[in-house]
Amino acid sequence: MTPDLRAAVSAAPADTIRPLTSLRFFAAVWVILYSYWSALDGAVPIGLIEKGYLGVDLFFILSGFILSHVYMASLAEGRFRYDAFLVNRWARVYPLHLATLCFAILLWGAATLKGMTVDRNLVNWPSLPAHLFLVQAWGLAPEAAFNHPSWSISAEWFAYLLFPVFGAVAWSLRARPWVAVGLSVTFLISLYMIFETIMGFALTSATVFWGALRIVPTFMLGCALYLVWRADRLAPRLAVIGAAIFSLMVIVVASWGRIDALIVPLLGLMLLCVSRFANDGPLGNRVLVYLGEVSFAMYMVYVPWKWVYLNAMGMVLGTGDAPLPLLWWAIGLIAIVPIAMLAHHIIELPLRRVVRDLGDRLRYRLAYQLAR
Repeated sequence: MTPDLRAAVSAAPADTIRPLTSLRFFAAVWVILYSYWSALDGAVPIGLIEKGYLGVDLFFILSGFILSHVYMASLAEGRFRYDAFLVNRWARVYPLHLATLCFAILLWGAATLKGMTVDRNLVNWPSLPAHLFLVQAWGLAPEAAFNHPSWSISAEWFAYLLFPVFGAVAWSLRARPWVAVGLSVTFLISLYMIFETIMGFALTSATVFWGALRIVPTFMLGCALYLVWRADRLAPRLAVIGAAIFSLMVIVVASWGRIDALIVPLLGLMLLCVSRFANDGPLGNRVLVYLGEVSFAMYMVYVPWKWVYLNAMGMVLGTGDAPLPLLWWAIGLIAIVPIAMLAHHIIELPLRRVVRDLGDRLRYRLAYQLAR
């Protein structure tokens, strides 16, 4: 084994970077607040909340970083099993996606039977095959439909399929991690500028039709940031905390403008700083880590729950589609957490094990047949 490979193996411990798990919770809350803010009576524009859609890009950076943390060593050493990797990733995202997809269809059916007005994009049958195969963000779904946030899971699946490419490119720059980060940021900014010039809107606003492209620069940035983390070339802890606070302050200020190309790299810098926080520190406490673990369920259930809750409260309060008073709005928002906990423990975790077990059996059976 070469020195580089030994360094990669030793720099990728099996334990979780707990502060980054907690960071997932805050990313989910950011996205959810962005979506729910307009449903609050008397809500005023707040720059940071209006930029909540960038929470998805933070998830993408996290994904590139964490997958590199878990798999980069095996990829570099030649131990990476692409089939097992894809089974694990499919098991991670698909069961809850399928459950929320079915729930959206049931909602549409119930509302139609009751004669309620239904958003025409809640169900779009020509888009169903793309959603079933998790390719709706690849330009293969004619309309945004069903559980809309699932577009980002489709984009994640696109990145999973290409992870060996991302990993190989990142590994080639392992000796110059900050160069890798610089090149990633340059690529990100250039792609944002080119895309907006051609398409007339920001890539950070793309969902169904260009979501697979949106994840490419952020996932690549996450891989590059991991190289810096594994090289352990960051400043002392106090300086890291200061850099994280500074990044957050600049993000808050920049959120009042149209400069996503500045905010997204700063999110990456903040993530890198948080990754150096102690596992037993404030962001490593058990409550926040647990909330980070259920953040995927929070993200996947918040739109179906929003549709149910706002319609129900509109009928109970007699306000129709009008925004809700603060108390009822806050109750609906907070309720997402226990609903996500139920989805996490009743659907996500059990079905994840089922899918992994079926995938392993299929792989072993296929290997056995090929070996005969």
